Amino acid sequence: METRGIEDMFDLRRLPKDAVLLLLLLVYSPVGFCLMLLRIFIGVHVFLVSCALPESFLRRFIVRIMCSVLGMHVRQNNPRSRDRNTKVYVCNHVTEFDHNVINLLTSCSTPQLEGSTGFVCWARGFMEIPSAPGQEAVVESLQSYCSSEATPPLLLFPEEDTTNGRAGLLKFNSWPFSLTESVQPVALRVTRPLIALNSPESSWLTELLWTFFVPCTVYHVSWLPPVSRQDGESTQEFANKVQELLAGGLGLVSTKITKADKAEHIKRKRHSAPQTASSARPSSIGLGFMVQSLATDDRGIAKMAQQVKDVLPHVPLNVIARDLAKTNCVDTTITNLLENKEESQTEATGTSTFGPSKSASYSSGSAPTIKPAAKTFGKSPVDRHLSLQERKEALYNFARRRYIEKHGLDHED
Repeated sequence: METRGIEDMFDLRRLPKDAVLLLLLLVYSPVGFCLMLLRIFIGVHVFLVSCALPESFLRRFIVRIMCSVLGMHVRQNNPRSRDRNTKVYVCNHVTEFDHNVINLLTSCSTPQLEGSTGFVCWARGFMEIPSAPGQEAVVESLQSYCSSEATPPLLLFPEEDTTNGRAGLLKFNSWPFSLTESVQPVALRVTRPLIALNSPESSWLTELLWTFFVPCTVYHVSWLPPVSRQDGESTQEFANKVQELLAGGLGLVSTKITKADKAEHIKRKRHSAPQTASSARPSSIGLGFMVQSLATDDRGIAKMAQQVKDVLPHVPLNVIARDLAKTNCVDTTITNLLENKEESQTEATGTSTFGPSKSASYSSGSAPTIKPAAKTFGKSPVDRHLSLQERKEALYNFARRRYIEKHGLDHED
């Protein structure tokens, strides 16, 4: 099984990075907004028509033509390969409307495994499962559904989450392959100009509006021959075999990346901001209140106060700003605060208006009893950097000792 980088399987950006494509998108935007408003109006009529007509070939044909007006063009390859006796279709997952597209070609039902229920579930074309929560109960309910001859086939997405459809397939979950002994693979390829097909953490309504905005979204549906489980073959081995066949039909690779790996990757990307930016946010909030209390708009002092706060986190911002107003120098202020830390804490305690007990505990317990690494900073940047690093190391050692003493831990722990 060939591996594929997780970076290539998902588009975290909705808009293109290329400057030419961005310019084209900017030029197209007025047309796109007008087209989106018009398609919203037409989409309401499509929904009413699909609700009014009974399930039949005529209904699917009319709705398919109307969906083309909405920008959702559906193309079908190898329709004769579709087996009418197969009760389970398995398909790769690209957009939030894959089940609606395949339902335009043949009658099938897609169970709602998670998300909204009731009217929203029905309006989106999902089938609610009347069973108790839990995967075993869901499997039993779907097995009972497949055993009935009068029900349409099930359409399932073993990946359980969407990809961009260009790099590889997520690892198939094995439970859809435990429902029947034979499944029909459905290869889905989706193309769209200018913007990405989907974006993580976007709702289905947002995806629908983007679909109405772009000129068109083309769905290519290919029916692959049915696949049956061999004797002695486990459910997971059966799932892996179908995954390999489906990946080969799409020209993609079969990966071991799961839905949980995708969620972890997105979470890491969303919170991968630099440490300086994350530490600047709380400081800037406190600094905003400090600036208002001192009635000053000097952004230079605010920026320097933030730099001093990174080195001396125990010193209040109002004390830092007051010293910077006199010195207008980060290095000199750090030296003054380290050499006169007791006086600075006394001033901070005296100016506090939120309770003397809390300020007193801060003054007696939080002030690090350390000495400055140097009386003055060196003239060269290297000397100043070394001096700052020594001060930071001293503050870290003091905080570590305080933590050990507070919780009664041994130094080895």
